[in-house]
Amino acid sequence: MKKYLPYWNILAAAFCWGCIGLFSRTLSRAGMSAANIVVIRNLGGLVLLTLFFALRDRSVFRMEAKSLPIFFGTGVVSVLFFTLCYFRCQELCSLAVSAILLYTAPAMVVVMSAAVFHEKITKKKVLALALALLGCSFVTGIWSGGLRVTAAGVLFGLGAAFFYALYSIFAPFGLRRYAPFTVVYWTFVFGGIGSLAFLDAGEMGTVLAERGMTLTALGLVVISTVLPYLFYTKGLSKVESGKASIMVSLEPVVASFVGILAFGEPMSLMVFLGLGCILACVYVLR
Repeated sequence: MKKYLPYWNILAAAFCWGCIGLFSRTLSRAGMSAANIVVIRNLGGLVLLTLFFALRDRSVFRMEAKSLPIFFGTGVVSVLFFTLCYFRCQELCSLAVSAILLYTAPAMVVVMSAAVFHEKITKKKVLALALALLGCSFVTGIWSGGLRVTAAGVLFGLGAAFFYALYSIFAPFGLRRYAPFTVVYWTFVFGGIGSLAFLDAGEMGTVLAERGMTLTALGLVVISTVLPYLFYTKGLSKVESGKASIMVSLEPVVASFVGILAFGEPMSLMVFLGLGCILACVYVLR
């Protein structure tokens, strides 16, 4: 069982990320802009992690100056730029198009990992990639037609995938020198401080003053931001970057079930076909 624990960490991260719509959509409906949701995720994550580690493990606060480029990469280039590009893509294209563009990221990770870490591109990985992409296409409804696509939106979507993929490339460099929790903490130091450039304090104060919105924001920070990065980075310390990025393709399936259960979105056979493809993908990579 211990052998498979890193894989369970990756899948737990995918589950937590898949729940993000439960919180972000609620905040958005209350009037919170996408930019402020980015601030809540990144700055809120930094505050929570700082408080937690100040009480439990202050060793994560120690970091050598020569490692600054690594955490600028994970925090700003990856986490912050990914989120901004993805939300912009969602404004310009249908959500299904945004999701399927994002899930070109595992293919990017496999190629970059082969170039940077000399990970082998095996038949299993290619098969798993195909199953993951097919599963995501079923889940997002890309085949149903009537989707909005713009050239700028596609560029932002591919940009989001690229920056999303870069976390799996930058983080292993940090994991060579530091424990997973240290990597996550310094990622949020850079991501949290960087996100302040997009803060609209007036809007945020107004929305968070509404009943239940502060609790919703806390859920976004804890369940769909801090926990998945802790799980994913912990798993990434033992699992190849390429494999890990493919396994998190479970995320859109979880997101679909959140939409069905929490927001009354219609249930379709396509969701279950997508789930089957993605579970097959995870089985191939076991």
